Amino acid sequence: MAPAAVDRGCGRLSAAWEVLAQVPDPEVPAVSLVELGIVRDLIETADGLEVVLTPTYSGCPATEVIHQQVQDALSRFGTVTVTLQRAPAWTTDWITEEGREKLRRYGIAPPGPVDAAQGVPIRLVRREPPLACPRCGSHHTERLSAFGSTACKALHRCLDCREPFEHFKPI
Repeated sequence: MAPAAVDRGCGRLSAAWEVLAQVPDPEVPAVSLVELGIVRDLIETADGLEVVLTPTYSGCPATEVIHQQVQDALSRFGTVTVTLQRAPAWTTDWITEEGREKLRRYGIAPPGPVDAAQGVPIRLVRREPPLACPRCGSHHTERLSAFGSTACKALHRCLDCREPFEHFKPI
C-alpha cells in the first residue's frame, strides 16, 4: 500500500501523523518524510508507536539519520520503535503530489510515473523526452551527468535559462 493510502486514524495517531508530516528529508529538506512516501505505516502500541519506513533504496546513507529524526520527533508519544520494511521496494510513485510540487519549487525536476508492471528499463542511450526545467519550464534541457548530489538524482541543465537542476530519477 502506498503511504498516501494509509489510514491516518484519529486522536493520538492523527497527531503523530501531523508531527511526521513536518519531519524533513535530510537530503532534500524541501519535502517531508511523509511527502517523500517513505513512511509506510504508523501503528499504536501499548507503550508508544511503531513507525514503518521504507528507505528510498537499500543502501541509502540517510537511513540512520531518518531513524533518529523519527524517534526524536515522536518521543512525546512514548516509546518509538522504527521498523525498516524493504519489500516491496520504495518507488518514486509514492511521492505525493504536494511533494512533487515542493521538489519542483526547490529546483529538482520530480520523477514521472513508473509502471511497475512494465518494470524500469535500463537505458544505455537516452530516449526519454527532455525534462522541463523546474525554474523556467523550458523543455530545452540536457543531461550533464547520470549522477547528481545523491545516487537517486541526475544532473541536468536548462539551455534557455542556463540554470543547472537535478532530476529525481524514477524508480
